[in-house]
Amino acid sequence: MARGISIGRGGANLSPARLALGLGGPVTLALASWVYLALMIGDMSLVPGMAAMMMPGQMFMPVPLLGLCLMWAVMMAAMMLPTAMPMIMAYARMQALDRSRGAGWMPIWMFSGGYVLAWAAFSVAAAVFQAGLTHLALMSPMMMKAGSGPLAGGILIVAGVYQFTPLKQACLKLCRTPLSFLMTEWRQGNSGALAMGWRHGLFCIGCCWALMGVLFVAGVMNTAWIIAIALYVLIEKTVPGSEGLTKLTGLAMIAAGAWLIAV
Repeated sequence: MARGISIGRGGANLSPARLALGLGGPVTLALASWVYLALMIGDMSLVPGMAAMMMPGQMFMPVPLLGLCLMWAVMMAAMMLPTAMPMIMAYARMQALDRSRGAGWMPIWMFSGGYVLAWAAFSVAAAVFQAGLTHLALMSPMMMKAGSGPLAGGILIVAGVYQFTPLKQACLKLCRTPLSFLMTEWRQGNSGALAMGWRHGLFCIGCCWALMGVLFVAGVMNTAWIIAIALYVLIEKTVPGSEGLTKLTGLAMIAAGAWLIAV
């Protein structure tokens, strides 16, 4: 059960050096994910089962499917963990209140791990979706993108419409207000930190899952679009007044989707 927490002056008594030490785990994980992602983009043979993916009817075999899950999980960690840093830093400062009761740095890492686990669960769904499209010959196994205009256009229209939904707005609000999330979702201990990170990850998925559909149109391993989406999510979650950007992006995706269907 979530517990509220009061914030006193102790939450601000966290030196930059101690904050950097606590963030060492999530920062290292984010950097390692980007390095591994870059290696996979440069040499797709590093994705387990990649050779089998090129053969018809092999996408749902264990090794290719696990390879896709790994590829998506690494990509999501690389893209999304940096966008969660404002929330993780806010958690680290608030968690400093528990130091007098013996709490160490492990809860910060557990919070980050819970967030990554939530996106890993999303990665399984994305990998199964990609495997299904490839199995049905609706997606190129080599280019890793939708093979027809109507499919690509439909994906973009769905992503664009989602930008206007109340669920998108509610999840985005929770992602943009760390203090509100922490006040209402606070749990003690390492297991509580893991649960909090998981719940924050779920809200973040609710905010951003449709944006990941753009990768099915531009190319799942398209470096430029991976970086562009990651930067867009960071802006959407951190820059004040980005609500207009959210709607403008939605309109742009709807228009692009309609054009792909029409041509």
